[in-house]
Amino acid sequence: MKFSDIDFLIIGAGKSATTWLQIQLQSDPAVYMPDPELHFFSRNLTQGEDWYLAQFDDAKRDRTVGEKSNSYLYAPDAAQLIHDRMPHAKLIVQLRNPVERAYSNYCMLHRRGDVGSDIASYLDPSVAGENKLLVSGHFASHLQTYIDLFGRDKLLILFFEGVSADPEAQIAKVRSHLGLPPRRLAPSSRTKTKDKTAPAVLPEWKQRLGWMKPIVRPLRNTTAFETARGWIAREHEYPPLNDDLRHRLNDYYEPSISALEWMSGQSLERWYRPVSET
Repeated sequence: MKFSDIDFLIIGAGKSATTWLQIQLQSDPAVYMPDPELHFFSRNLTQGEDWYLAQFDDAKRDRTVGEKSNSYLYAPDAAQLIHDRMPHAKLIVQLRNPVERAYSNYCMLHRRGDVGSDIASYLDPSVAGENKLLVSGHFASHLQTYIDLFGRDKLLILFFEGVSADPEAQIAKVRSHLGLPPRRLAPSSRTKTKDKTAPAVLPEWKQRLGWMKPIVRPLRNTTAFETARGWIAREHEYPPLNDDLRHRLNDYYEPSISALEWMSGQSLERWYRPVSET
């Protein structure tokens, strides 16, 4: 596989149902995408170009080839690094209300035990500062770098709401952008791929039992494993995003949302109002 064989990249955004896009595209025999997010142009550049290209099955180079790595949207140098090697590539980005995206990301980190329960210290702009959780939601500024390098025509901007409102139309836009013929939505892609409400092992138990991972790995997905996991897994309780904090986040992101409206040519009025007011 060569860089010239890679036709497209899904560059983000995180927590915006991009896995749904990948699953749908992978259901088409005419498309090939490796399963893991490679993060080559953002985190794994030191692995070398040969490593990156080896992640693609050379026998499938006659298909429409692409990959998904959500970190490409945010990494400062990713756009230039991609353009240096693949100026021909088409780009796809799917975006979510930055307030909801930030909270969803916070919940994921809270579930892992990477952040504490004082939600304001992470999501209140007046307290948290320009941390990664907040800065990631400035979509317009992130996308402008790609547009400057690739041109607006190579970038397809989609929105999270389209997945639930009209998934057939959402994937039709993707297929048209990639020059693929129309194809019905695959039934398997209608299902939710991730569920933050599913019971999980608490972070403190993960730390205590970490030494057992190599031992129990062969038993995963067996009845015995799931039974044992059920003894210690609990439904996770997330700190709520209250209305006051939601309003602060809406005010914080309003200029960025306005810029994104102009960039995408689509109204995002629904993003200006907190969910509790809609």
